[in-house]
Amino acid sequence: MDSATEAQLASVLRLSVMRLSRRLRQERSNTLTPTQIAALATLKRHGSMTLGELAAHERVQPPSMTRVVAHLADAGLVARSAHPTDGRQVIAGITAAGLNLLEADHRRHDEWLAERLASLSPDELAALERAAPILDTLAGS
Repeated sequence: MDSATEAQLASVLRLSVMRLSRRLRQERSNTLTPTQIAALATLKRHGSMTLGELAAHERVQPPSMTRVVAHLADAGLVARSAHPTDGRQVIAGITAAGLNLLEADHRRHDEWLAERLASLSPDELAALERAAPILDTLAGS
């Protein structure tokens, strides 16, 4: 594939992925921002951590993460606790309510996407099945 063709594919793929991402976000809980959902998902995936560690994972400034966690804690989705050795730090962990919210969010996304997949041909489904690991690799790059 020549560089012009790769550039064209990159453009088409970027637009398609952005549109799909936007549609999936529309299926999300309306009560939380994308940053708040992302923080919850990080705590679910990586476990409890300091607010600085969470900010680094999410690539936001610590003061921003402090506000995000405060909102999530007020909503009962995150529990804050004192750091065992450093009294200046706070540890954030996801609560059962936070886990339930994420699971409901994922279920809505999966249901929406499954409905769309049901309208595709067997060949289109097979192509997506082959493409999914490649997209995952691109996302991790």
